[in-house]
Amino acid sequence: MKKVLLVVLASFCFIFNPSITKAAEDEIGMPIEMLHWKEVNKILPKFVKFTVLDVETGMKFNVQRRAGRDHADVQPLTEDDTKIMKKIYNGKWSWKRRAIIIISDGEWIAASMHGMPHGAGALANNFPGHFCIHFYGSTTHRTNSMDLSHKLMILKAAGKLDEYAATANPDKVISAFIAGLKQQDPFVVSSVSLREMSLKEMSMIENANLASVNKKWKQQMDERWVLDIPVEVEWYIKNKGKKIYRGSIRVVRMSPMGPWKVDAVTFMEKNKFSKKKA
Repeated sequence: MKKVLLVVLASFCFIFNPSITKAAEDEIGMPIEMLHWKEVNKILPKFVKFTVLDVETGMKFNVQRRAGRDHADVQPLTEDDTKIMKKIYNGKWSWKRRAIIIISDGEWIAASMHGMPHGAGALANNFPGHFCIHFYGSTTHRTNSMDLSHKLMILKAAGKLDEYAATANPDKVISAFIAGLKQQDPFVVSSVSLREMSLKEMSMIENANLASVNKKWKQQMDERWVLDIPVEVEWYIKNKGKKIYRGSIRVVRMSPMGPWKVDAVTFMEKNKFSKKKA
């Protein structure tokens, strides 16, 4: 299993918040592993306690695994841990995925969490339920495959997102782009875009769903450096509700073997998020 030095983690923290550069200064050099869920399930059995390190902010809090078959169902250990977790989510619980590092017995494992209390809870921690932590290969309650947003966050935590983007076909690049907008994650969006995007540019997006992608691009991919791929995207815009975009997303590569990138500028210009129909 490839390992990535924690220097990558410090870089993430600096990119998103230059004032936070002490993600784990006492343990710089610890390897970050992207372990499969089958292995993690044995390393972190039910009732084990461990630490969650948020990649963007560098904040840490402690949790206990309480249940979970296809992923880990966990709860903050104390009220103070709940406060730290809520601070990571800017004071408001959310289903948004975040890249995290799990710290347990000297191991640092790439993972992804959401921040919405649900279901049952058993600890005196002022947290109404539990939340989910996903690892590579884990799945949600409703599917037998990895949730794309969780997968992207795990890759981000492991320092492998650029590697994934460099080899992804146009279909996967577009899916990652929309997922990044849904999660309001500039790092994910920028990894598959021609230019970097800021959080401000996607701040109006409350949710997004890539409803369909036309597959005919596969017949042209070997010959073309620019593809306009028909898509249907369902947007949920702050204070404006649902909007449907039926149009195209342009993907570009600079050489026959180069990575595909989304023309984010053109796409965002097409989606002004006004009240007019697309």
